[in-house]
Formats: sequence, C-alpha cells, structure tokens
Amino acid sequence: MNQLFAETSPYLLQHANNPVHWKAWNENTLAKAKKENKLIIISIGYSACHWCHVMEHESFENNHVASVMNAHFINIKVDREERPDLDATYMKAIQIMTGRGGWPLNVVALPDGRPIWGGTYFQKDEWTNTLSQLQEMYLSQPEKMIEYAEKLALGIQSLQPLFDNDSPQIMNQDALVPLVEKWKKSFDLDFGGTAKAPKFMMPNNLQFLLRYAHQNKDAETQKHVHLTLKKMAFGGLFDTVGGGFSRYSVDLKWHIPHFEKMLYDNGQLVSLYSNAYKLSPNYLYKEVVEKTLDFVINELTNSEGGFYCAIDADSLNEEQKLVEGAFYVWEKEELQKIIKDDFDLFSQVFNINEFGYWEDKKYVLIQNQELETIAKNNAIDCSKLQSKKKNWEILLYNERKKRNRPRLDDKSLTSWNAIMLKGFVDAHKAFGTKKYLDIALKNAHFILDNLWSNDGNLWHNYKNKKATINGYLEDYCFTIEAFISLYEVTLDENWLHRAKQLTDYCFDYFYDDQIEFFRFTSRDDAPLIAPHFEIEDNVIPSSNSVMGNNLYQLSIYFNNNHYRTVCTKMVQKIIPSIDYPSAFSNWLYLFMNTSERQKELAICGKNTFGFISKINSNYYPNVTLAGTEKESQLPFLKNRFIENETLFYICQEQTCELPSTNFDEVLRKIT
Repeated sequence: MNQLFAETSPYLLQHANNPVHWKAWNENTLAKAKKENKLIIISIGYSACHWCHVMEHESFENNHVASVMNAHFINIKVDREERPDLDATYMKAIQIMTGRGGWPLNVVALPDGRPIWGGTYFQKDEWTNTLSQLQEMYLSQPEKMIEYAEKLALGIQSLQPLFDNDSPQIMNQDALVPLVEKWKKSFDLDFGGTAKAPKFMMPNNLQFLLRYAHQNKDAETQKHVHLTLKKMAFGGLFDTVGGGFSRYSVDLKWHIPHFEKMLYDNGQLVSLYSNAYKLSPNYLYKEVVEKTLDFVINELTNSEGGFYCAIDADSLNEEQKLVEGAFYVWEKEELQKIIKDDFDLFSQVFNINEFGYWEDKKYVLIQNQELETIAKNNAIDCSKLQSKKKNWEILLYNERKKRNRPRLDDKSLTSWNAIMLKGFVDAHKAFGTKKYLDIALKNAHFILDNLWSNDGNLWHNYKNKKATINGYLEDYCFTIEAFISLYEVTLDENWLHRAKQLTDYCFDYFYDDQIEFFRFTSRDDAPLIAPHFEIEDNVIPSSNSVMGNNLYQLSIYFNNNHYRTVCTKMVQKIIPSIDYPSAFSNWLYLFMNTSERQKELAICGKNTFGFISKINSNYYPNVTLAGTEKESQLPFLKNRFIENETLFYICQEQTCELPSTNFDEVLRKIT
C-alpha cells in the first residue's frame, strides 16, 4: 500500500493517493528491499516541479503503470529538498549514465541502493517497458547488473574532490583577471546574464562580479551586472504585480518564467539588489527589494516567524485543470477591462504587443523601456506615470486574488530560512527599515527554538511543530552566515558565539582531515554510496565555499588561527583548479579577501551604532566590521573600549594601525 500519507513533506503528500505503493526512504524500506531481494525505484522531485507533476499525472496516477511498479519493485518517493544528500548522490549517477540531469530524477537501484539505470522525465510507455526489461534482466542475468552497479558506484566515488596536497601555491589577485576575461565571453550584451537559455539568475555569480567590478574599476563588468539586474527586474521572471522572482526564464530575455517561486532565490536576490542599491541607489532596485520582501512576508511566512519553501508553478485554470502559470498570465481583452482608459499607456509600459506575447492569447508582463522614456514620448510627467503604474499593479493584484492560487510548500528548511534571514538583514543595512531587522530576528529565534536541538545539532526540516531530519552542512553554513550578519547590525555578540558554536560542531561532525573539506552529511548519518563534498557553486553557493567565508570572518572576530588555516588551505586548493569561473564564484569572492585592500574595522565608543549604520548602508565588501559601546571580551575588540571616546581601529591581517577619531579619514582608508 501507499505509505506516504504518514509523511509531512508536501511533495510526498501530493503522491499519497497514487495507486503506486510508494514508501519513504528509511531503514525499514531499505531492509524490506534486501529481504525480498527486489529492485528499488527511487523517484526524486519537489513540490513546485512542473515536470514532476506531469509524470505523476501520466504515469504514477495510472493503474497499469502502478501495477508494473508494484509487482516487482520497492517504490521510494523522495523530496529532494528534504534529502539533498540522496538527490546529489543519485544525480551524479544519472549524469554519469546519461550526461545530463534534472527533475523528476528517476533511478532503478539494486536492493542495496546502488543504481543501475536512470534518467529524468519518461513518457508512460517508455517507463513501463524499461521497468519490465530491467526486471527480466535482474531475474535472468543478475550478475551483469551487479557488475554494472559496482562500476557505476566506483564512478560516483571518483567524483570526490581530488586536489594536489603538495606545498600550497602562492597566489595573488592577478589570478582573477584571466578567469573574469574568460567569463566575459559568455555575457549576454543585450539582456544580461549568460547568453543561453534556459536562463538562471545565479545571484552569487552577480555578487562576485559586482564586487570585482567595484574593486578593480572594471567598467565593462559593472555595466554587465547592472544590465542584468535591470533586465531581470523588467522581465516576466519578476512578478511586478505580487512581488518575488520565479526560478528561471525559459528564454533569453527573462520573459517567460518557469513560474515556481523558491525561497532560496528570493532571499539571495534581496541581498544582491540591496548591495547593488548601495552602489547605484536607483528606484528600481529598491522597488524590487520591497516588493519581494512583501511577497515573502505575506505568502511565505508562518505565525512562528519561519519561512515556507516555495509556491508551485501550476495552478487550476477556469476549467479547473492544473496549468503552468495560470495564476500569473493575462489575456488582452481581460487587461482592457481592468485598465480601461489607460490601456494604451499600460500596453507601452508592459508590452501588450508582439514583444510581450507568450502563447495561446496569453501575455506575461515585461518591460523594455524606462518609464522616463515612455513618459516623455507621451508628454506626461514621469512621477504621474509611476503613480499610474502602481495603481495598475494594485488593480491586477486584486483581480488576481480571485483566481485559484498555486499550491504552497509549507515546510520550513533551516538552510533556506537562514538565506532569507540574511536577505532581510541586508535589506535593513541598505535601507534602514527597522521592520526588516525585526523579521530577521524573529526568524533567528525560530531557528534557535525549533531547529537547534539540545544535543547541539541543527535539524534540516520543520513542519507541524516537528523536525525530523538531521541537518546537513548547508544548514550549518547558512545559519552561521546569517548569525554573523545579525551581529553586524545588532552588535549582539551572542550571535557570534552561536556562530562559533555551530562552526566547532561542523569540525567535529563534518570535517574530513584527509580531504581537508567538509562533508555534506554528518558522521551521525547512515553512509550512502559515496561521501558527498559540495564544492561547486550553483544557484545556491556550495556549502564549502560558504563555510570558507564563515571561517575567514570568525577567524578575525575570535583571533582563531585554526579557522584561518583551514580556510586558506581550502582556497589554495580550489583557485588553481578553476576552469569555469561561474561554477566557483563564491570561492572567487572569498579569494578576494586575500587582497591588499581587505581591511578589518573595529568601532568602539558611545556613538558606535550610528557609525556602524553608515558603514552598513554603503558598499564595503572588503571590510570585516565589528563594534561595541561597552567593554567587550570578544578577542578582536578586547581592551579597545575607552570610556567617553569613540575610536576607530583599522587593521589588516590582524595588525592594526593606531586608533583614529576621524571618521572621514577612516572612510578614505577603507574605500
């Protein structure tokens, strides 16, 4: 029978009524496969995945398909967001087998879990025919399957990071120049991002390029970053009506999104646009941040201060059929009725024309002109057009509320919550909005109260007041990063001590002394086919690169040479091995901390918070910031507070200049 009704994952619960006898991944299920000597089907997806829904409807809801699967296989459904370790392991397998990956991810494995065949989306007949052939082969020639599984397992194990452990190479910032020059060849000069489709936003790529361009006065790269940010905000990828970004665009101009909205994208993009605003304080960046955070507050926040995972791409249309994007798209006649006399002007702003047309009489709103240009062409004041645009969006928002809403994935993941927490902190830094800091603090306490156990470990997931999965490295690294960011605005040293406590836990349970990187899974967790070390940065930066950045900052705050040594070794191993810089952008960001321009700044005195706010509201990615308004025992601040004075200590590699009382002079030195 189907056992998924007992799970809490929204994705697993979506499959709880399938005729397939689905089970969850656990010790009992794996033991059953071994005892009955049955092949395992491992099907991995997530709740907002459109093609996962398609395969469910075509195959997993079909009685004939279910009969084939139930007769000979142990069928396991996995939520990739709950089990990123399983997803990473089996994704490596199908990439070796097929040269590509994606979701749904479907693998057939031996009873011990070693994969023998797999792929992504399959049509019904291909799926059942292949399963039947695999079952016949397992009965008639099991030794061939076992031999192949052994070779494939060796292939997966060979993908572990292998680095030269000889004496560390001496590197300088010149190493960045050829990498960035190579990267530039892939820039889309018309719409920003990379010149290929589908088009992902890659926030950590843009964070690095923003910093590199600023610190190296690279006008070409700076132009590319701001073009990308503008075109993403103008595109249908950004929901200008309700706020928030979809996961990616299927075309080159950021127009037609894959309509699901993920928490991790929006958290990172809030941080990115907030940082970009510090360098280029334009109305568009602020609007994007405010709308996105309103979306998160209104639609992805629970009563305890935790953040939900995602909103589905699909929703019911007027015919009550699940259709991708049904909630977000518009027909021309519908817009004419809503906008009325302003429709011609509205059409110019949002391209209700050939440029903005999608398919089947549907339009996805997209901008390609500045409001100033449209206002000038229509002989109206730009502020009046801005006001009209706001009113149009309110009208559309209220009309859209009448539609069937997309489904909500209402579990909370520690790593994604921490990413969003940092987004709220970064928005507070840029705009000074107290509400954003209040929400960040409430979320931090949600993590402390519900996702950090009395035994010292973090949990990965939370729903219905239960946390059930032991945390992964991603949960620790992003929580540490978020707590450090909270310290930077609150100067509450408890956040740094909590960050250090989690870091020390990572050394005990995740660090591999031989590889000299952190494993993705804890030593307390059951081993999989091969250990996983998350090294490459993707849409979300790799957990090891985030840990490297954390170790760098904490080594300064706590004068901890061990943290600095481990961080340095990680960077020295990664940088010389980089071929595709876009896959290591967060490592490159960390590498920039070895620049001569890197500074540490301690502000001690009665007016510290005011100066800290000024620093935070400007773009100083090359500065590690600390401060106190009283005597502090934090190693970086110890013995630096003097009553009735405000002193500024500029340091480099923990060697400090004499304290200064001239803030303007300090700003010149750290710029």
